[in-house]
Amino acid sequence: MLTLFFVDNLPTQVGQTYEFDNEDANHAIRVLRMNAGDIFMLSDGNGAWSEVKVHAVKKKSLEVEVISSGFQEPLATTITVVQALPKGDRAKEAIELLTEAGVDRIIPWQASRSIGKASDKFAVTAREASKQSRRFRIPEVTSTATTEQICDAIKVSDLAIVFHESAEIKLSDVVTSHNVSNLLVIIGPEGGITPAEVEVFTAAGAKTALMGRPILRSAHAGIAAVAAVSALLKVW
Repeated sequence: MLTLFFVDNLPTQVGQTYEFDNEDANHAIRVLRMNAGDIFMLSDGNGAWSEVKVHAVKKKSLEVEVISSGFQEPLATTITVVQALPKGDRAKEAIELLTEAGVDRIIPWQASRSIGKASDKFAVTAREASKQSRRFRIPEVTSTATTEQICDAIKVSDLAIVFHESAEIKLSDVVTSHNVSNLLVIIGPEGGITPAEVEVFTAAGAKTALMGRPILRSAHAGIAAVAAVSALLKVW
C-alpha cells in the first residue's frame, strides 16, 4: 500500500498541482528519498484522500500532481474505547494499538487505580499511528475523563462493555446483536477496575464481559477487545 501523509489543505482536483511542504515532506525527501515519478497518498485525516505523483523534488518540499481522489465513508459502527491511563510509555503504546485497531474515539480515563498521567502528545501519537496503519481517518483523542463522565457516555451508547477479570459472562454471550451504531469499550488500569467502578458502570447500563482466561496488560487489552468485538459485530 502507498505511503500516507496528512495535510491540512488537501488538494482534491485531478490534475491539480500542489506544494507538499510540511514536516512530513521533509521526511519524504530526506528519509524516504522520494524522486520524481514516485506516487503516494495524502489525506485530511477525516476520510478524504488524494493519490499524488511527484513532479519535482525541492530542498524542503515536493511538487506533486493529483492523479485520483476520493472519500472513505465511516463504518456503520462507531467504536469508542475508554482507556484507563497506564504508566510511562505504555500509555503511548495503548494509543498506538487502539489507532491501529481502527477505533474512532479514544477517551483516557483517570480510574481509581490509574498510575499514569495524560499527555498532550496523545493526539500526535494517534496521528502518527494513523499514517503507519494507512488510515484516512485519525481517531479523536479526548481530554481525560472522570468516572462520572464515563457513565454519561455509557448512557448514550447502544452497547457498552466493561472488560473485567471477575466477569462470569463471555464476550460472545454479551454481543447478541449486530445492530450497534455506537459501541463503547471500557478498559481498566493495571490494578484492575474497582468493584465500585464496576457497580456504577453497570448501573449506568454497561455490561461486564470476560475476555478469555489470560489477563492482558491494560495497554494491550484494548486492541484485543476491539478485534474480538469487531468480528462479532461483523465490522471486520
